[in-house]
Amino acid sequence: MDNKVPEKKARLLAALDKGMVMIHLDARRPGVLVPHSLRNESHLRLNLSYRFDPPDLTVGEWGVRCTLSFSGSRFKVAVPWSSLFAVTSHVTKESWAYPDDMPIELLQQSMVTTKVPEGVPEPASPPPPPVERPRAVLREVLPPPESPVPPPAESEGPKDEPPEPRRGHLRLVK
Repeated sequence: MDNKVPEKKARLLAALDKGMVMIHLDARRPGVLVPHSLRNESHLRLNLSYRFDPPDLTVGEWGVRCTLSFSGSRFKVAVPWSSLFAVTSHVTKESWAYPDDMPIELLQQSMVTTKVPEGVPEPASPPPPPVERPRAVLREVLPPPESPVPPPAESEGPKDEPPEPRRGHLRLVK
């Protein structure tokens, strides 16, 4: 058994006792069972709670199992401890990360820094000022001049009945 499993399990159970929890996992790892459309996600986030329906959340030695809803469809999810790399409590806003289990893509993203290493001189000139964009100008648009329209010719035949007023698409519900 991985030496981080008891800590992950304890943190997850403690956070679940307080309310909703988000787990962060690599869905590509062996043993992970999620909907087919999510199987290639390197950073999948799932919300867990004891209050979800059905109440079948199980946190055991193997990992986490429960039925979750994805786009209105229920799916039995299985998450082994080896794929879980972070836990976040929605209630306390606390987070716990396990970098050893993080996908390599996420580690590489987090290592990118903007700090200038020691020994490298700072640039002599300040960065150029931001370029000012032209502002939009509002102007009044006048309608075209109306041309005289001849009145419709009266016909000698029977007059048509006026059409019935159209019924609106909204209705009052009491």
